[in-house]
Amino acid sequence: MRGRTDRPGGLVIAAPASGSGKTTLTLGLLAAFRARGLDVRAFKNGPDYIDPAFHAAASGRPSFNLDSWAMEAGQMAGLVSTAHRTDLIIAEGSMGLFDGVASPGASGNGASADMAAMMGWPVVLVLDISGQAQSAAAVAKGFATFRPDVPFAGVILNRVASPRHETLVRAGMEQAGIEVLGSLPRQTDLTLPERHLGLVQAGEHDQLHATLTALAAFIDRHVALDRLLQCAGGTPPSTLLPVIAPPGQRIALAQDQAFSFMYPHLLEQWRRAGAEILPFSPLADEAPVPSTDICWLPGGYPELHAGVLANAGHFQHGLRQYARTHTVHGECGGYMVMGDTLTDANGVTHRMTGLLGLQTSFSTRRIHLGYRLATLCGPMPGRTAQQRLRGHEFHYATVTAQPDQPLAHVVDANGVTVPETGSRRGNATGTFFHFIADAT
Repeated sequence: MRGRTDRPGGLVIAAPASGSGKTTLTLGLLAAFRARGLDVRAFKNGPDYIDPAFHAAASGRPSFNLDSWAMEAGQMAGLVSTAHRTDLIIAEGSMGLFDGVASPGASGNGASADMAAMMGWPVVLVLDISGQAQSAAAVAKGFATFRPDVPFAGVILNRVASPRHETLVRAGMEQAGIEVLGSLPRQTDLTLPERHLGLVQAGEHDQLHATLTALAAFIDRHVALDRLLQCAGGTPPSTLLPVIAPPGQRIALAQDQAFSFMYPHLLEQWRRAGAEILPFSPLADEAPVPSTDICWLPGGYPELHAGVLANAGHFQHGLRQYARTHTVHGECGGYMVMGDTLTDANGVTHRMTGLLGLQTSFSTRRIHLGYRLATLCGPMPGRTAQQRLRGHEFHYATVTAQPDQPLAHVVDANGVTVPETGSRRGNATGTFFHFIADAT
């Protein structure tokens, strides 16, 4: 086994497309290596706030997002440096290995391949081989050679139908010069429940520990773990993690099943900047502590808890009182709760806190998805007018009213203006996008 060093080797778990089994394999590998006594750290490519919580549950360590569209190379390297003096890094890709936006951002286009090339981490390609045999080798060969700057370790076969099926696929891989690092038979009882934004949150999964234990055993049986450790490599030299200025020194942070979509790297960097985080639960009818500087309402699934939030009198009254003298900022779901009303998927309209005039509805679902570059029209907590922010928007709500002043001029990754500008009224601000990093 690899010994602990200042620069642990890493691997990127990638695939040709979404739905190939990346998350299941990543969680199984994290749990399996942890069961063997290794200190393993996880990262997630791109703007995902659900998978890192599962990574943390499987590894017992924090998992941070790495995003070449939203983050400068120095910030990505700084986040990776938090994993130095561990045994192994496993980074989960997003979508297909080379999938990103058309126009580059801070240091790339957001593709998992960017992360692999920047960090020098070899790619382990998860291949769903359902319905094919030797042809899978042609897919693997293409991925192995498409970008010469992306190191390639080999493949793990997924959803293998039978020993004969595996033999045929392995024959094709041998002919193509592709190493097979594992072969996973079809397994229907090791899947995680999903919701419209991805997996059901880790905190809502009652059997998560048992599932991870079973996944670890499954992966240990069917993947060459010792060989994977030999393949791990790369990782840049240790560097300081750049500061992301916190929105205040004492931050009241809404945190429960309705407000859980917060990028872990932000909390890490706010704390390193000296900020104190004081969580509270609106679902438990708690209000922000008045002695804090700011209240931050992250995204989540408020539409699933709209009735509870509408009847949380102490929370609603406390937040309105707080906003008279303190700043309050909300992202996506938190932004909606700061609004006047929220209509759920059944068409029932619930009264929200009314800090903003925003009215939103889930009765007609429409997806809003993509990177956002925002130029602030006025100040928001921790940021000044004209400052630029990079973020990501993903929700199904429709805006039925937005009467307040716009918070920012917002464009997508291609520079096209989007109508979701965010709002400001008095001490209250909110956006549909989730903040990832400051733009230079």
